[in-house]
Amino acid sequence: MSPDELRVGFVAVARTTFDVALAKAAAQAARAALRQAGFEVIGDERLITDHESLDASARELSGEALDLLIAFQATFTDSTFAVRLAEATDAPLLLWAVPEARTGERLRLNSLCGINLAGHALTLRGVNYDWAYARPDDPQAVAHIEAVARAGRVRRRLRQTRLGVIGDHPVGFDSCRLDAEQLCRRLGVDVVHFDLADVFARARQVSNGSIGTLREGFAPQIANLGALDPAPVNGTLAVYATLKQLAAESRCDALAVRCWPEFFTELGCAACGAMALLNTDHLPCGCEADANGTLTQLILQWISDQPAFGTDLVECNAEEDSAVVWHCGQAPLTMADPAAPVRGGLHSNRRLPLVMEFALKPGRITLARLSQAGGELRWVLGSGEMLSAPPSFSGTSGVIRFARPVQDILATLMSQGLEHHLALTYGDHVTALQALARMLHLPVVRL
Repeated sequence: MSPDELRVGFVAVARTTFDVALAKAAAQAARAALRQAGFEVIGDERLITDHESLDASARELSGEALDLLIAFQATFTDSTFAVRLAEATDAPLLLWAVPEARTGERLRLNSLCGINLAGHALTLRGVNYDWAYARPDDPQAVAHIEAVARAGRVRRRLRQTRLGVIGDHPVGFDSCRLDAEQLCRRLGVDVVHFDLADVFARARQVSNGSIGTLREGFAPQIANLGALDPAPVNGTLAVYATLKQLAAESRCDALAVRCWPEFFTELGCAACGAMALLNTDHLPCGCEADANGTLTQLILQWISDQPAFGTDLVECNAEEDSAVVWHCGQAPLTMADPAAPVRGGLHSNRRLPLVMEFALKPGRITLARLSQAGGELRWVLGSGEMLSAPPSFSGTSGVIRFARPVQDILATLMSQGLEHHLALTYGDHVTALQALARMLHLPVVRL
């Protein structure tokens, strides 16, 4: 994964009583390593050794849209440097110290002690931060900084996010309950409401020509599309076109949709297939009007640069130490196991198309959930491996081996009273998502 387009501020702080020449070389090497990795590095190239220069640098950086601000501890300083940076800028902060050779002579930098002192002062003030202790050319340090910067970019984007919610969550699905005030207050997310009847009216107005064009375009991706009942398939494709246009008109980054029963009873089709196609298009769509679940899908998509899937955990096998994640048929097509074609199917309970039928491809995965099970927002986070396996059930499903024993996963879900929806994406993004939780002051529940 490339850190292209990640914008980091960089401020190197030092005291002139230490080895200034060595400090300058370390700071220059760190900047060079970040630029070589693809970061856009912004900030004064000099060592900052006094508060006046620090404040001037902070003022310049405060006007930049930064994903991360790096306070590079070129030598020991007192904690006022880090505190003033944190107070003057809105960007998340990372403290970076460098190891020092054990020469038996003078302590030339004392960098580690500097971030230790700074971390304590920031903690006293309730300021969350990240940190690195590594050589400037350490690739693991650069990878860690990339993950934290990705989290910072998500934090920044959340403050400009518009989440569309279509209809209300079904009765008895308290796990999908919307708390728009909390989403706005804690994350900066703006919630936009849409009426189901208006969506249905718009879907009925989609022209046959537009639907035909969509059928032709999707036929190569869905093996048996032409063999399914055309009326409900056309309805699903009209829903796809309607939701896509609605999101564009309203500048919504994601849509949480009340997918049943009205799509079946009033429109005569399944919403699942439309949502699968929109998820493939990188427009996250979540079912059952689950706003928090859909927002989690959006966060995972931004972190991974890949679509995400909102799913249920439906079966656990302690003997095999595996579990099945499943939903009716709304996973993005890019998640399909290439060993078998994607097929269109009927909804398992309502017996109408269009849903997607495939097993999820094998590979490393990350799971998450923005949870309000305890009243206040928490971040649920886990990881594992999607195994190569045939479909466990109709719809879209996959077999997971979690990083922890599956019995522990199930015990956490049930003892914590967590929501029944999780979101997953491919790749290992735990470090970035842990950093995001710290930035957002969200307690983490580990799966």
